[in-house]
Amino acid sequence: MGKCKRVVIKVGTNLITDEKGFLNYPQIHSLVRQIAELKQKGAEVILVSSGAVGAGRSLLELPKKLGEVTKRQVFSSIGQVKLIECYKEALNKYDFICSQILVCKQDFSDRHRYLNMKNCLESLLHCKILPVANENDTIAIEELMFTDNDELAGLIASMMNADLLMVLTNVDGLYDRHPSDPKAKIIQEVEPGNRNLGKYISDEKSLFGRGGMHTKCRVALHLASLGVQTHIANGTTDSIILRLFEKEELGTTFLPVKKLSGMKKWISTTSGQEKGAVWINLCAEKILVEGKKATSLLPVGIVKVEGEFCKDDIVKIKNEKGEDLGLGLARSSSKKVDTEKGQKGKKAFIHTDYLYLFKGGK
Repeated sequence: MGKCKRVVIKVGTNLITDEKGFLNYPQIHSLVRQIAELKQKGAEVILVSSGAVGAGRSLLELPKKLGEVTKRQVFSSIGQVKLIECYKEALNKYDFICSQILVCKQDFSDRHRYLNMKNCLESLLHCKILPVANENDTIAIEELMFTDNDELAGLIASMMNADLLMVLTNVDGLYDRHPSDPKAKIIQEVEPGNRNLGKYISDEKSLFGRGGMHTKCRVALHLASLGVQTHIANGTTDSIILRLFEKEELGTTFLPVKKLSGMKKWISTTSGQEKGAVWINLCAEKILVEGKKATSLLPVGIVKVEGEFCKDDIVKIKNEKGEDLGLGLARSSSKKVDTEKGQKGKKAFIHTDYLYLFKGGK
């Protein structure tokens, strides 16, 4: 098993449903068998599972006049019961039990809710319980929904300081050209910080899911920048979970950099929830982004303040071109930093321990 102990496994809708979108019970039982074997070896496993909407779709037909978001809420509400029951029955054979974790995007942006969720998951793992997480579609509104469960799995893997994230889908991994091309080959490894993958990725989305390879690669690159090794692989491959765990070269592996602190990992999850922004000059940008040592952001490097925020709010850092550089926890209000911007000898506006930069993740 090596040093790898905590694993997050994400299974997509198309992996655990059939051509009609209904649950594929043999596939689910195969995945559960492998998860049970990992747990028997001492690994801590968190499962992020799509499929609730598909499970609900198999139970009844809804009136056509209902909106798509409403239909999704209804299908998810009744389907989640069926989905978790399926996992419960499959786990009974191995004397393990599962729990249900339903979350929405706002749970990650609020520090208290974030820590409560983390503490709950830690307790479940300590008790040898398999947490099965999914988005709470019954309360999520469209503009605040996760891109798909790939994003949710990435957030959970980051929050729980996972050693490994497996994103299991119905394709073999990331190809160096369109998969339909006979010359296409799997890209086995992606180095940290590689941002040139767009030319390899098809815009096609899965049949019943919301995401596609763009989301998977974005999540994988982000997790690798946080120190979590990530695999994108075909979940129908025989014993895929066990083989990836034993470091067999299957699918596409996104190699990680050094792990970040828990605080920086949380700050990395808050993109889109910031209360304001500060623009910094070119000198400050070079020191923060290109410097070999981690550095705090000082008011002397700030040229512009946008929005109203208070001490301990999340703010975005931008360069003079308006490009996003990172996120950080403000040590003073927008009014105070606006009066101190450009001045030397002032205390750090964002301490390096509370600063997350998009480039390199430091």
